[in-house]
Amino acid sequence: MDDCKGVVAEILLRVKAVTLSPRKAYTYASGIRSPVYCDNRLLISYPKERRVIRDCFEREINKRGISFDVVAGTASAGIPHAAWLADKLGKPMVYVRSSKKEHGKEKQIEGVVHEGDEAVVIEDLVSTGGSSISAVNALREAGVKVDWCLSIFSYGLEEAKESFREAECTLISLSDFSTLIELALEKGYINKEEKEMLLEWQRNPRGWDTG
Repeated sequence: MDDCKGVVAEILLRVKAVTLSPRKAYTYASGIRSPVYCDNRLLISYPKERRVIRDCFEREINKRGISFDVVAGTASAGIPHAAWLADKLGKPMVYVRSSKKEHGKEKQIEGVVHEGDEAVVIEDLVSTGGSSISAVNALREAGVKVDWCLSIFSYGLEEAKESFREAECTLISLSDFSTLIELALEKGYINKEEKEMLLEWQRNPRGWDTG
């Protein structure tokens, strides 16, 4: 598997985890309106495809020589992929909530981590980067060293790149917006005019309008 970016982009398009709607915008939780929507939760229903995702995560980790003690999944869509990866690698796994529970032990991190552990964060999707950095910070506050976050897909927005730079955490995405758009054009999911509209959104997502 020499090209995880292309392979993963093809999977996302084929199972409709990513849908492109250049002329009718979706609205994200962040308030951003977008002509592209990614729902990687659909991947859990496809055993063959989710194994490819898991193996691509492993490949990227090995390629970069990333060493770690524990795999940390982001709640909720990152959890199954973190679990499958941790199982294959024989590593402990935890998951990080978006915020602390308001009852019981009021945990944000579920599972066992120790001060001084090194963790790699597994995320399903990076848009602005806010939720990923929140997970990274929660782990760091628990005394865990976090230098790497791996996601299935990233929109490649400048806002996210800046967030990861400020957090001094490296983001590695198995596939990205640019790769997916080129493949979508090649496979006939979109035409050239729609491709330009999608790229215009990527350049200015908060100011984008369907016109």
